[in-house]
Amino acid sequence: MSAYQICSPTSSLPQGVMMAVSPGSLHSPQQLAEEATRKREHRLLKNREAARECRRKKKEYVKCLENRVAVLENQNKTLIEELKALKDLYCHKTE
Repeated sequence: MSAYQICSPTSSLPQGVMMAVSPGSLHSPQQLAEEATRKREHRLLKNREAARECRRKKKEYVKCLENRVAVLENQNKTLIEELKALKDLYCHKTE
């Protein structure tokens, strides 16, 4: 059974309100700094991974758009040729 100790507030608790802290959570300033550094490194690593994944997805998206542009350009070219052929055919019928 662990005992609890009352410590003074370090956050934005209303004045006069104390926070109960277990004895295992009392750390020296060096331990707190090391924990903060560890958390920061972990956060930076996660952010780096997320940024890498975001860049990968963006490249995939751009590649997909480029493929779509190529397909649509080919369709457009085909339709223009078909329109030209139909216009030529129509013009020859009316003569």
